[in-house]
Amino acid sequence: MDMHHLTKNTSYQVSKGQRWLAAAALVLLVGLAAPTARAVTEAPVPVRTSAPEYPYELKRDGVSGVVTVKFSVDEKGNVVDPEVLKSSNKGFEQAALNAILKWKFKPALQDGAPVKSKLAIPVQFSLASE
Repeated sequence: MDMHHLTKNTSYQVSKGQRWLAAAALVLLVGLAAPTARAVTEAPVPVRTSAPEYPYELKRDGVSGVVTVKFSVDEKGNVVDPEVLKSSNKGFEQAALNAILKWKFKPALQDGAPVKSKLAIPVQFSLASE
């Protein structure tokens, strides 16, 4: 099975009382089910994103961290089966998962047809000074 890697960095900044940064670096890990699968010719593209809610207690205490979420993007561009790959603080995990579930993608294309793909996105929680 061919594995293709593509990296794309994207940052999101949200103002809610204090300014904070929720950054996501998009790492594409495309693996197709068929052993004779051809290369994906277009990577999935986010068309709707949602910054995670900063957990109140962690924001209050000035805690920052990162959660890497892995998931699939189906042929319709929906996020499927998200799970935490790694996390610097368990308190950020549910917020990261909830945000990723709200994302919508233009699906990956292989020979012009939509295909399922796998992604891993590190979601950064960081308090920014105002």
